Order: sequence, then C-alpha cells, then structure tokens
Amino acid sequence: MTSSWVSLALAVAMAVPARLQAQRVLELGAQALVATSDPALVTAGIYAALRPSARARLAATIGAGVSDSRAAARGELLAHFLLSPGATRRPGAYVGGGLAGVVGPVDHGYIVILAGLESAPGGRSGWAVEAGVGGGVRLTAGWRWRWRSQRGGK
Repeated sequence: MTSSWVSLALAVAMAVPARLQAQRVLELGAQALVATSDPALVTAGIYAALRPSARARLAATIGAGVSDSRAAARGELLAHFLLSPGATRRPGAYVGGGLAGVVGPVDHGYIVILAGLESAPGGRSGWAVEAGVGGGVRLTAGWRWRWRSQRGGK
C-alpha cells in the first residue's frame, strides 16, 4: 500500500512542467472571511503566500472585522497542496490546513482544514474561494496577484 502512494506521488511530481519547478511564486491579495463560531466572525484583510515548490504554498492572512457587534481580528498560518498549479485557462483546486487565532469578544485558537478553488493558479491573478472548518464553518473569497521569480537568482 505504501509503495502505491510513493509511486503516485512520484508520477504527480514528474508531471509538473520543469519550468514551474524552477520558479518561486509570491502571491499577495485581499480576502473576506466568515466563520460561524459562537459568536460569528466577519473580516476583511490581506493575504500573502509563497510557493516554495510547484505544488506547495505557505500562506498567511490577517483580517479585521466584527464579532458580536464588536471589533475583532483573525490571523491564519496555512499550508496548501495545489492539485493543478500550472493551470492558466481553468480553475485549480487545492486542499490545506493550519492554525488560526482570533482576538475580540472571544479569544480563541483553531485548527483549520480547508478545500479551495482558484481561477488560473498558473496565471498572473485571479479569484479564490475556500470552504472548511476552523472556528465553525469557515468561508473565504478573495483576489490574488502572483509574481514569479527564477530560483537561484537567475
């Protein structure tokens, strides 16, 4: 069973175009978040991420908003696994997880598990939506801009 998973992982890694493997991607964006914790939380904020490899993304978000009619904020540190990182003309799916912290009427930490869909993950910019759990049901929508750089300063 383990060798089947290793074989699958190697096949997927080999399918990623070499030009994507040689690039690092920086992403910046804006995002809105709703979490149905008790009390519910609604924020708007910024998103930043780095793709250290073609299929991996490390993301951080920070947002300010309201919870129980009072000021609140939420920050997240997430890791994503991209299923179609080079797609430029169609949406690509991803899964992820990480940690979130909320300050405001209720101070809490959460484990986040999510699934997402983004337009053209291999393109220069596009929309992104996520659904998952982490402080109740967690929903996000936003826009991301991407910049590519060659590894090794080339």
